[in-house]
Amino acid sequence: MTTVRAALIQANANMDKQAAIDKHVAMIADAAAKGAKVVGLQEIFFGPYFCAEQDPKWYATAEPDDGPTITTMREVARQHGIVLIVPWYEEEQPGVYYNSACVIEADGTVLGKYRKTHIPQVGPCFWEKFYFKPGNLGYPVFETSVGKIGLIICYDRHFPEVARELGLQGAELVFNPSATVASLSRYLWELEQPAHAVANGFFVAASNRVGVEAPLNSATFYGSSYFCSPRGKILAQASDTEDEVLVCDLNLDEIREVRDTWQFLRDRRPETYSDLARLLP
Repeated sequence: MTTVRAALIQANANMDKQAAIDKHVAMIADAAAKGAKVVGLQEIFFGPYFCAEQDPKWYATAEPDDGPTITTMREVARQHGIVLIVPWYEEEQPGVYYNSACVIEADGTVLGKYRKTHIPQVGPCFWEKFYFKPGNLGYPVFETSVGKIGLIICYDRHFPEVARELGLQGAELVFNPSATVASLSRYLWELEQPAHAVANGFFVAASNRVGVEAPLNSATFYGSSYFCSPRGKILAQASDTEDEVLVCDLNLDEIREVRDTWQFLRDRRPETYSDLARLLP
């Protein structure tokens, strides 16, 4: 049996950047001490979810992929011998910013990154188009020491095409770092992603923040991070109110069992789906 022990970190990040990084480094160490071999952080982990306001001051928190935060996380991955999923606010060049996540191998090597493709502009508190360009790197799947990892970021989870792209490329474990609040999407949190897991035959690791963070003072992040199996079963779930390191053992052999049973990938009819690729009004 091929078993991978994975961990998700959910935390309130209503603090300055260095304090948030230090907090997550300590939580990563806790996950490693519990035997995790792959650890996923939450969306733009190094501070509060700032998109509730439109203020250029937040541009200064963005960093390139060889900046201090990713450099620190490479050393953390190497120190603990774990694969790390690190979402951060990426600066490609001055004035060009993305909501990104990178995959760091256990030896500290950056295997690559994904840039959030679908950018919401949903009132009254998700003004992401002010901060992020739409991603332009496609939907990569990364070959890691713990298996094939795919990434989606928060709002991407509402688009089944993204999950299908990752499934067709053989993703075994899909991380979804998120920042989502109770007043908007709670009813979808445990609906959409288990469906993606079933339709594509992979595990999902979905993380969310907890509590209230400025400038989003009017809504509460509901945590409830979880791991979901290819059968759509939630295997482990975190609190909806507390910081937590959620650890779960994933039997990757289940992927083959599920795919061989249902054969959804065999029975697809892509030649009949031409309208999906057309630019419709």
